[in-house]
Amino acid sequence: MSRFRNLVRFPVAFFTILAAIPVLAGGPPVGRVPTDSEIAAWNTDVRFDGQGLPLGQGSVSAGEALYSTQCASCHGDFGEGVGRWPALAGGQGTLADDRPQRTIGSYWPYAATIWDYVNRAMPYGNARSLSANEVYSLTAYLLYLNDFVGEDFTLTRKNLVSIHLPNAENFRFDDRKGAELLQFSLPVCMTTCKTDVRITKRAATLNVTPD
Repeated sequence: MSRFRNLVRFPVAFFTILAAIPVLAGGPPVGRVPTDSEIAAWNTDVRFDGQGLPLGQGSVSAGEALYSTQCASCHGDFGEGVGRWPALAGGQGTLADDRPQRTIGSYWPYAATIWDYVNRAMPYGNARSLSANEVYSLTAYLLYLNDFVGEDFTLTRKNLVSIHLPNAENFRFDDRKGAELLQFSLPVCMTTCKTDVRITKRAATLNVTPD
């Protein structure tokens, strides 16, 4: 997961450089370098170690009020889940069971991931509608539901990264020889590159590959 977070943030610099390539190479003036505000609007993810977290704070009590109106209809009053909607609390000690309950308290490895997911994807049907302080408050309440913080706790960018979830050590790099980590760690080849691009395969059923 940590490798995934690093890769998610990689395109910011990559696309900035890529946009300038036609001009630097003397090619046609296609595209432009994105502005700082355009990059900021797109680059909203938060890494596992807290990189990308904005300034702000939120208390457990404020998060409880938000959770009641924004989240409880799907996730239950106490994070137990409603119907087929996922549970967010409980499940500790069940990961080895035939039917493990994967919740924030039992499965999730990083507290910063809670903030990131709530910020980008919740509430369902109205994503990106919460302010940074509201996301901090909801994250604080979710941590409280899983007994990681007390009811008087206030979450900030600084203390969020100091909260360690119990299943973090079970997320490890896949360092087998055939895994992607080793391939991504090799030096990038920038010599003997192809001078042309050609289509070698086509979609057999949908026939969606353009000529």
